[in-house]
Amino acid sequence: TAPIEQLIQNLDGVEITMSSSYANASSIMVQFDYGTDMDKAEKDVEDALENASLPEMAEDPDVMRISINAMPVMAASISDDSKSAAELTDLVEKDVLPALEGIDGLNEAQISGHQTEEVSVVFDEDALEEYNLTEDEVEQIIQASNVVFPLGLTAFGKEEKDVVIDGNILSIDDLKNIDIPYTPEMPDQAMMESPEAMEMDPALMEDPEAMEMDPTPEATEMDPGAMEGGELPPELAEVDIPTVKFSELADIELVSKSSSISRTNGEDSIGLQIVKAPQANTVDVVNKVKDTITDLEEEHGFTWVSTFDQAEPIEASITTMIEKAIYGIIFAVIVILLFLRNFRTTIISVVSIPLSLLMALFFLDQMNVTLNILTLGALTVAIGRVIDDSIVVMENIYRRMSLEDEKLQGKELIREATRQMFIPIFSSTVVTIVVFLPIVLVGGLVGELFLPFALAMVFALAASLLVAVTIVPMLSHTLFKKRLAAKANGENVTQKQKESKLANGYKRILNWTLNHKLITFGSATVVLIASLFLIPILGASFLPEEEEKMVIATYSPDPGQTREQAEEVAIDAESLIADRDGVTTYQFSLGEDSMMGMGSMMGISENAALFFIEYDDDFENFSGEAKKLIDKLNEETDIGEWGSMDFADMSGGLELQVYGDDIKDIQTAIDDILPILEDNPELDQAEAGISEAYDQYTLEADQEKLSEHGLTAAQIGMALSNMNGNDVLTIVENDGLDLNVYVEVEETEYESIDDLTDTEIPTPLGTTVKLADVIEVKEGKTPETIEHLDGDIYTAVTADITGKDVAGISNDVDKEIAKLDLPSGVHVEFGGATEQIEESFSQLGLAMLAAIAIVYFVLVVTFSGGLAPFAILFSLPFTVIGSLVALWIFSEPLSVSVMIGGLMLIGIVVTNAIVLVDRVINNEKSGITTREALLEAGGTRLRPILMTALATMGALSPLLFGMEDSGGMISKGLAITVIGGLASSTLLTLVIVPIVYETIAKFQNRKAKAK
Repeated sequence: TAPIEQLIQNLDGVEITMSSSYANASSIMVQFDYGTDMDKAEKDVEDALENASLPEMAEDPDVMRISINAMPVMAASISDDSKSAAELTDLVEKDVLPALEGIDGLNEAQISGHQTEEVSVVFDEDALEEYNLTEDEVEQIIQASNVVFPLGLTAFGKEEKDVVIDGNILSIDDLKNIDIPYTPEMPDQAMMESPEAMEMDPALMEDPEAMEMDPTPEATEMDPGAMEGGELPPELAEVDIPTVKFSELADIELVSKSSSISRTNGEDSIGLQIVKAPQANTVDVVNKVKDTITDLEEEHGFTWVSTFDQAEPIEASITTMIEKAIYGIIFAVIVILLFLRNFRTTIISVVSIPLSLLMALFFLDQMNVTLNILTLGALTVAIGRVIDDSIVVMENIYRRMSLEDEKLQGKELIREATRQMFIPIFSSTVVTIVVFLPIVLVGGLVGELFLPFALAMVFALAASLLVAVTIVPMLSHTLFKKRLAAKANGENVTQKQKESKLANGYKRILNWTLNHKLITFGSATVVLIASLFLIPILGASFLPEEEEKMVIATYSPDPGQTREQAEEVAIDAESLIADRDGVTTYQFSLGEDSMMGMGSMMGISENAALFFIEYDDDFENFSGEAKKLIDKLNEETDIGEWGSMDFADMSGGLELQVYGDDIKDIQTAIDDILPILEDNPELDQAEAGISEAYDQYTLEADQEKLSEHGLTAAQIGMALSNMNGNDVLTIVENDGLDLNVYVEVEETEYESIDDLTDTEIPTPLGTTVKLADVIEVKEGKTPETIEHLDGDIYTAVTADITGKDVAGISNDVDKEIAKLDLPSGVHVEFGGATEQIEESFSQLGLAMLAAIAIVYFVLVVTFSGGLAPFAILFSLPFTVIGSLVALWIFSEPLSVSVMIGGLMLIGIVVTNAIVLVDRVINNEKSGITTREALLEAGGTRLRPILMTALATMGALSPLLFGMEDSGGMISKGLAITVIGGLASSTLLTLVIVPIVYETIAKFQNRKAKAK
């Protein structure tokens, strides 16, 4: 691990390196900065590994890219009681997988629990000895026999023909019938090797003549004819080399094996996981897979069950968002009707909603941004804002049509009324758009997540401005053509008088506050400061959780636990899960393919199990079910540990990173830290990476004794290792399939360490030596895993957070850890949700400051001075009052969604202030005093300000009331923030902004007079 870490830590874009070193494997994860070219990064890592100095026996490292797109979007199980496991596997591999792999957008279909066939070869040691053969000699002959060897073009007369040598071993029977040549033991050799043969008959020793050879010429001379031409005598030339059939030397049979187990609702099945292509649409891919499997089910008669489906919550979220959007439009229509009391004006204003959203969808499609929860959520949130520009323009047109002294009529009136409002709506829309620019600069997960959200908002708002200055005037001219040509009637005057009551009431309040600036402004400031004390009460979390009625349970075996033991635990768990209230479907996979294709990549034990447990949609109080189930499973299980996974939960949980100089010090610290987490009522499933360890025997070599026998430590290791037992001997065909042929090596099992040390080790000197004679055994413990973070030894201590206040829980844990007397060199840092909260909040905080600066710059350009922008910005601080109070009322913690809502508020709130101040400036230019300008502007702009604020709040209210929180990140927290902040800021904007404006105006006038 260490050499590889050193090579990759300093590569371009590397943010974090995390490694896990196991007894026989190393897993190193490299996290790159967002925006890194991952094709180049992968190539850089591969190039760096070419220079890695690794142990001689280490395999070449594999480089795999991990992303959210590598996770399956769907899991299913296929079963058929009428078929054997091998037959079902054959059906899935020959019919199901090819059909699925043809689906557009599908990247890979993975299966688990399937049976694979291979040819097993088990040598007969007695037969090998009988024929004077060794395993290596036989294996070499088999490999050399089953080859296709091209000789190339060979001349035959005047033509050249291609010649190929084919070993012609196609089937298992061909393999069994291979003739293996052997060298029989010679009789004289047998006599020489036999002790009895070496003994001389005493009678012969007494009679020397009996030992003399026959002196006759016939007995000593060779036939001269036999020597002619260098030929051997016929009796010698016709001797055949003896052979033996391979089947006589080994047991050769076709066997079925499975690298994993899959069961659904208590029955054996084949698990299926679907991975989509990175740019493919999740819902489209999953629905196509469902349709394809359903067609195959009807054709072949098997049964399939969906056990994990990411498309369902996405479709539910989209449906919910659409419903909320419809309700939002209805609320906006009601608000406009209440204020304008005219169906035509309402229709004209509402037209901006579908047109703006459709235009936004068009631009999103052009940028290859998909319609997902974030983009759809942004469009839902935008409903209240895209209507604002149209309301302001429509209200001004309608108001001027109702004026008795209006001189303009027809197109001129429409054109002038639209032109009059162009600057305020243009600047307010630009301001609302530019607040999202800093999102582009926000790095990490938050920037990656909310960039599509920001783009959707920007496109929708830009479209709304275009609609407000083109479509709205056109429709107004069409629908009010007759009215535009006539004077205002009595009904309009009555309406104007009714509206004046509201306007006059506001004028009186505004005049009083302008006369009592200190009291008004001071009171608002006190309320603002008081609201800040709610922040510690609210707490903070990263992102809101989404409730999907599924539990994904994981079983992690103890170090050294066998596959059979893990399988027994998993099957016992099936009975408990089956009897659980509300459970409709459960499926588990166990083995190297069990962790949804991520097991080997993540260093997860191949004996781990993964359970998908679906609950009835009507199951109540589901939020605590996962914890209850996991606790019950752990109570019923003596070995190993149960946990849970939640792909929808992006909060990250609590993570402590414990660093130290060595494992022992870290373990000592963890023994003190774990009880703190376990005793916290808002934490669950506290665990540490090195809480479990294997018993370890260290065989220390005696170098002097090894030298006496010509041995090295590496030779001892090779002699004891079974690592060469899984090589493919050759390949044969069976029923059209290529099958690997493996030589089975029986895994040596020892009753005790004494059995191991009694093993005889062959030496280069042709002798053997007992292992105990050349080594010394030392007992100890070894961790299952040794972990590094950026090259330093560490272990992660994790726990699930059950409370909403992640920051508060982290602070409590931090205070308790600070009281501990940790070993020297050990220190603890927070990761997980705490790190995410700190990083995202700081980034979004900077984004808000940047947004305010950009807004001020835009306003300065718009109003050609600093007075108006400064007064407008005073509307921002008072948004905090309503937002914090609303979050407190609804028990919603601060989160990234809340921060995004706050960012939106910066753009929305200043819109009302712009509409008001623009009117004030125009009034001042006409020659009236600042006080008169403020009072007139307040009375005139009150209705559009209230209409836009209430329309926005009404459009967002469905996110807040009466529906489940299926919208996830773009839902309740964001809606609460915007509605609460808009409510308080609107009320105070109508008071505070005029106070600040008049104060600054008086100061400037005095300064001007002094000059």
